[in-house]
Amino acid sequence: MRTGLLVFILLPLSCPVWAETKMNGFVLDGALVPVREIRSGGPPKDGIPALDLPDILAADKASYLDDSDRVLGISLNGRARAYPIRILNYHEIVNDVVGSEKVVITYCPLCGSGVAFDAEVNGRPLEFGVSGLLYNSDVLMYDRQTDSLWSQIMKTAVAGAMKGATLTAMPLKYTTWGDWRKRHPHTDVLSTKTGYRRNYNTNPYAGYDRTSDLYFAVDRRNRAYHNKMSVMGVELDGFFKAYPFEELRKGPSQFSDSIGGQAVEVEFDDDNGTASVASIDGTLLPSMIVYWFAWYTFHPDTDIYTTD
Repeated sequence: MRTGLLVFILLPLSCPVWAETKMNGFVLDGALVPVREIRSGGPPKDGIPALDLPDILAADKASYLDDSDRVLGISLNGRARAYPIRILNYHEIVNDVVGSEKVVITYCPLCGSGVAFDAEVNGRPLEFGVSGLLYNSDVLMYDRQTDSLWSQIMKTAVAGAMKGATLTAMPLKYTTWGDWRKRHPHTDVLSTKTGYRRNYNTNPYAGYDRTSDLYFAVDRRNRAYHNKMSVMGVELDGFFKAYPFEELRKGPSQFSDSIGGQAVEVEFDDDNGTASVASIDGTLLPSMIVYWFAWYTFHPDTDIYTTD
């Protein structure tokens, strides 16, 4: 007769049975995106410092800017403000108040993507910082209230207490300083007096936009266009559409189109490297100018505007 053996595995009391998955101090367990695809961009949490209620200049005082300098511009409740890319390259996020509304201005140099968001989510005001983490080469922001991680391009919290919550994008213009001033003569603009020692006359990503090489891997690519081709990406009621600048250059500067069956008006300005989309009543709609690779990797099922 054989006697069964019971084998007991004794674990030291000090050894945890389960441990959280963390990067840069952020808990990633249960993330909405594959944890293995969340990567460190190099800097630690807040190693790239966001700006909070920054110093602002009148347009005629911004002698450090040339007309050809790239800016993100927002206009709210009669107040216009510009955020130069030469500053955003070093800070990526600005927590601000424009026209009495709390906003967060975001820019990811690796994706060439500028997006403005309402800083309130479900009635709760949030402030954002740079986590030092990336998903699909795009910045993962975090909110200081809950330490949740947010994908800029997805506009969604992908990990943390606010997982699944979404940010509301606001209309934003990505254009030249000269064009923005022409459209908004009374604009003000971000000052270089940020409180940080940075050389805003240099570009830490110089040449990056001219090569197809990426610093970080992404889920998928589409070779229809150069990786760094600028596109205007639009999401409208769950439908996605890309307007590659290569295609826009072949057609008229203004034209009617449709996204998910909804009529829209598109405007393209090649001289200033910008595009925008509006509803048929002229209301500017949220959109983002972004590198082709970044738009496609997040929206592989996107419609694509072509002139053919």
